[in-house]
Amino acid sequence: MVKQKLETIEQFEQIVAGKPRFLLVKHSLTCPISRAAFEEYEAFVEDHPEMETYYLFVQEARPLSNYIAETSGVKHESPQALLFENGAVVWHASHWNITYEALKQQAG
Repeated sequence: MVKQKLETIEQFEQIVAGKPRFLLVKHSLTCPISRAAFEEYEAFVEDHPEMETYYLFVQEARPLSNYIAETSGVKHESPQALLFENGAVVWHASHWNITYEALKQQAG
């Protein structure tokens, strides 16, 4: 599975309804910490092609980012990784806590 970019609430709702388990990463295009976290995420995805993964760029999908925070009950941060199981967030991390090893331990 290759990572897929999300831009709309409708796309996200389809994934929640159709995928029992997936990883979502919120990425800020202007933050160096977010860039480092996104690189960790990309390395994880490369080594774990079986994992359903999605990402969004906060600046391009702010309504979606806010919607995810509201519906999941997890306060928005950027960068942020969220692991969903059966429609609920079962793990999340932000900033320097988004590492290859953390993703592997929780999602891998």
